[in-house]
Amino acid sequence: MPDQQTRRQRWIIFSVLALMYILVYFYRVSLAVVAGDISRELSLTPQQLGSLSGILFYVYAVAQIPLGPMIDRLGSRLVISGCGVLTAIGGILFSQAETLSTAMAARVLIGIGTASVLMATFTIFSHWFSKQEFGRVSGFMVAVGNLGNLSATAPLALAVAAFGWRNSFLIIGIGQALVTMLVYTMAKDRPAKAVSAEPSSTATQSLGLLAAWRQIFSSRDFWLLAVISFFWYGNYLALQGLWGGPYLMEVMGLSRAATGKMLMFTSLGFISGSMVTDTIARKFFHSYKKTLLVGQMVLLVLMCAFFGIAELLPLPVLAVLFYAIGLAVSSGVMIYPIVRSMFPVTIVGTALTSLNFFVLMGAAMTQHVMGLVVGGLKQGAGGIPQAFHGAFVFPVAGLAVAIFLFFFAMDYSEV
Repeated sequence: MPDQQTRRQRWIIFSVLALMYILVYFYRVSLAVVAGDISRELSLTPQQLGSLSGILFYVYAVAQIPLGPMIDRLGSRLVISGCGVLTAIGGILFSQAETLSTAMAARVLIGIGTASVLMATFTIFSHWFSKQEFGRVSGFMVAVGNLGNLSATAPLALAVAAFGWRNSFLIIGIGQALVTMLVYTMAKDRPAKAVSAEPSSTATQSLGLLAAWRQIFSSRDFWLLAVISFFWYGNYLALQGLWGGPYLMEVMGLSRAATGKMLMFTSLGFISGSMVTDTIARKFFHSYKKTLLVGQMVLLVLMCAFFGIAELLPLPVLAVLFYAIGLAVSSGVMIYPIVRSMFPVTIVGTALTSLNFFVLMGAAMTQHVMGLVVGGLKQGAGGIPQAFHGAFVFPVAGLAVAIFLFFFAMDYSEV
């Protein structure tokens, strides 16, 4: 058991890292509310808008490959702080972008800068919290981080109406620089005395980069987890990160403010679910795998509403649907304690970032593919509604296949 000073210090570290992660989530999903403004000002087609949104996730995903070893070798605090500087530069540049190329460059910087935050944070947690505590604290971090998601819905819509999208993003960029300074001065990679009772063998400690990757990528269960992670986050970001906003405005006819409020219900559901998912796994299912599977099956059913059913719902019922989707999405945080249980603590940074590569590739590819489908079908016989219905087929069908495959994965739960 950690002493009182260690317990106090680890929650101080949690708090400053949570501030950083709130900003990460804001950047991930903020385009949904301002998509129309940016498209008009920069004269973007749906395909270009999809590319602008997706580039952050492509870069974020590819950056996982070098960041995992960097986290394990240089330490999370240094990696997060250095990347935070890039995020601040990218955020400020984005607020001043006059062309698509400048906006893309800014999103690339933001993608690289935000790529390390959650996995480096979880690596810190793996040293400050025991394996049994990891599921609870990781779910709590995702819940708190979703405040950034929440701020990118109705609050961002209000800020854009009052100050414009450029000034709103400029303020966020300056805030990013201040939070980066807090992380550098207050975060610490590990306590003086180890909290986790997990043994570390000499063989495990001496694993090189190639050996660590070999151990991770030779695991069949890692690949099954990667596939469901890909489509879990792809479905979530398809709705919350980009295309949910245009869908609500162009198909449903909602205003920007009403769209922001509707997307906010998904954020609230995700926050609520993330706070209790670990408890549900421990008290009800006694398994991280079963909790993930049940949650994803519910998500699959709910996402089918975007094939036309959602347009028939009155707004209060639609709000319940968006909240329920957020609840179901929160089951996806189980992927992190699962992968934490699959590999030794000495390569946990590499394992987490390797998995997160597929999480963010799911977001990037889904948003990109949906942009191509929407752009290609808009002029068809079905018009805009049919274009969006067709676009949602990719994430929903992919999730169905991923759920089926994950039934064959081993259960690594220790709950």
